[in-house]
Amino acid sequence: MEARANGGEWKLRIDDLDAPRVVPGAVDEILRTLEAHGLGWDGEIYFQSAAAERHEAAIETLIGQSLCFDCTCTRKDLKGRVAYPGTCRHRPARTCANAAIRIRVPRAEYGFDDGLAGRFAHRLSEDVGDFIIVRRDRIVGYQLAVVVDDDAVGVTDVVRGADLIDNTPRQLFLIDRLGLSAPRYIHVPVITERGGNKLSKHTLATAVDDRLPAQNLRWVLDLLGQDPPMLPTVRDLLDWGVANWRLAAVPSGPSLATWQSI
Repeated sequence: MEARANGGEWKLRIDDLDAPRVVPGAVDEILRTLEAHGLGWDGEIYFQSAAAERHEAAIETLIGQSLCFDCTCTRKDLKGRVAYPGTCRHRPARTCANAAIRIRVPRAEYGFDDGLAGRFAHRLSEDVGDFIIVRRDRIVGYQLAVVVDDDAVGVTDVVRGADLIDNTPRQLFLIDRLGLSAPRYIHVPVITERGGNKLSKHTLATAVDDRLPAQNLRWVLDLLGQDPPMLPTVRDLLDWGVANWRLAAVPSGPSLATWQSI
């Protein structure tokens, strides 16, 4: 809604870098659900798995700035630590077998003005520490991939869940080091169940029922504070939503409890 209401395009990206966890048929299911709800995207679908050359070029750029190092620390080694303690910082990158690649962060604050949450910032060395850009299994880390992929398709505005807001300072650091343009960010509250857990496959949440698209859209618009009328079709609801979209009406905060809205 935010994109359409402001005359922008809405891009569809399939985050499929983690090949061992890609479920056969999942992409087709996602596309069917979007189409059932009238949520058409602009341009071709972007698959992260097809961007290996772009990801590799970004990694080489960061290594060339002497920012990266091999890390053989395990999760057990780091258990209980908020920020990476710098154990492997002395190592050069790509000299150890079976190692992740981390990036050295500065003692500097990276922050931004979120469209809903306001000012958000981290002092990276204290709040996060040196973070992984390539995993031990050679899969490119989320923080780097999303920065490179957003830039590749010219993303100017990112609207995503509030559970990802603390990733943004790390991404801004990478954007800075790679010489890219930072998008604007809006982090909307995520939907939770009674126990406070975000609805997702990890919590065994029920899939969206494609047989009830108008009901689903009306419910989501209501959760987002838009107060939609009782319109009969998906097209009517989407047209109303675009014409009447009010970002200021979206609740601020990390979550929306579905059980309070039923």
